[in-house]
Amino acid sequence: MTRNSKETKLRARVDLDGKGKVKVATGLAFLDHMLEQVARYGGFDLDLRGSGDLHVDTHHLVEDAGIVVGQALSQALGDRAGIARFASAYAPLDEALARVVIDLGKRPYLSYNVPLRGRIGTVESEVLEEFWKALSIHAGATIHVDVIRGRNRHHIAEATFKALGLALRQAVAPDGGPGVPSSKGLLG
Repeated sequence: MTRNSKETKLRARVDLDGKGKVKVATGLAFLDHMLEQVARYGGFDLDLRGSGDLHVDTHHLVEDAGIVVGQALSQALGDRAGIARFASAYAPLDEALARVVIDLGKRPYLSYNVPLRGRIGTVESEVLEEFWKALSIHAGATIHVDVIRGRNRHHIAEATFKALGLALRQAVAPDGGPGVPSSKGLLG
């Protein structure tokens, strides 16, 4: 998937059958680090390259990364037949503990309960919610993100991204059932 706008230029590729190989280079080291966690713990390959108008701020690049990663994930899922669809995962990082619950049923919704304020590296922590929102919309996923406890901003944010990877690993896993995982016979 590619996204070229006046604010960003990004290209993303997701291989769900990969082994967690990650190549991420956006110009935002902290964002790169977070997306590396998602792919590694998700067990899929992620290649995300690009740049953005960081002279303005980090918002456009962080949000647009969510868009292209979500689109690439949705494309990799295809019709979503045979996947588990639902999953939840907890991830600790030192004093921080986060939970992500996900439904890949093509109904975008984000519940984001992450009390972050202030900078983490060069990224305003508040803008991370824009990544999650864009990911939810473009992946077609309901995502609930909850921080159960934590004090260190880096630990809190990283725990949420690790939990996302762990939940995605479970949600995209084959469930052995025929067709799409829905009592309606279709997703969305």
